[in-house]
Amino acid sequence: MMIEGTHFLAGQDIADVAWKLVAVNLSDLAAKGAEPLGVLLGYALGGDDARFAEGLAEACAAFGVPLLGGDTVRGMGPRSFGLTALGRASHAPVPDRRGARAGDAIYVTGALGAAMLGFEALRDGTGADSLAYRRPRPLLAEGRALAPVVSAMMDVSDGLLLDCWRMARASQVTFRLHGTAIPVAATARRAECLRWGDDYQLLFTAPADRPLPIAAARIGSVEARGRAPLCLDGDWLNDPDRLGYQH
Repeated sequence: MMIEGTHFLAGQDIADVAWKLVAVNLSDLAAKGAEPLGVLLGYALGGDDARFAEGLAEACAAFGVPLLGGDTVRGMGPRSFGLTALGRASHAPVPDRRGARAGDAIYVTGALGAAMLGFEALRDGTGADSLAYRRPRPLLAEGRALAPVVSAMMDVSDGLLLDCWRMARASQVTFRLHGTAIPVAATARRAECLRWGDDYQLLFTAPADRPLPIAAARIGSVEARGRAPLCLDGDWLNDPDRLGYQH
């Protein structure tokens, strides 16, 4: 689901909203190493339906995903949209967030914070690059390549620290992160970059001695469960409400 004022700005180009609606759902499939089969759309009709359809068609064409069906209604109030992406696993077992083991290395596929900077540029009308926020790209090929080698994997949608906390808690281990090893889009705002979210990079763990099929930054190590699920530069973090975006 995406709701105006919560997941996108009021008055934002609705074609970008349609693109993002497709992309963020496909990112969930990427985190499972899955091949997309199609999408189902729940759509509230409004005054800019043609522009929404343009963005939807662009996203479906870009990622090779057909629109299989869904439902439409006449909506009132803030615009809201729902989309379900269907996919087929490319590897068994399917990666999830519960498989991290002590001794594994922790990786992320790219820099965090680009979406935050893009949101601010769009909100403030500065003219700076906002593409990372408006039109993220799901890492589908990367997810399929990683599926056979990872022990756990998920996409970073709600902030790296919060998603690390969630994965470590699900796996009943501790993630020990090295802050300066984490790639960010704005070094001076590192703390914000690690909490903001909406970047849709892949966060994963794998045996430390296993070669990776793609480039990724090693950001820490998995340890047996300690005082909390997450430790950043020696500080134990056990309050998820302060680590990222909570729904």
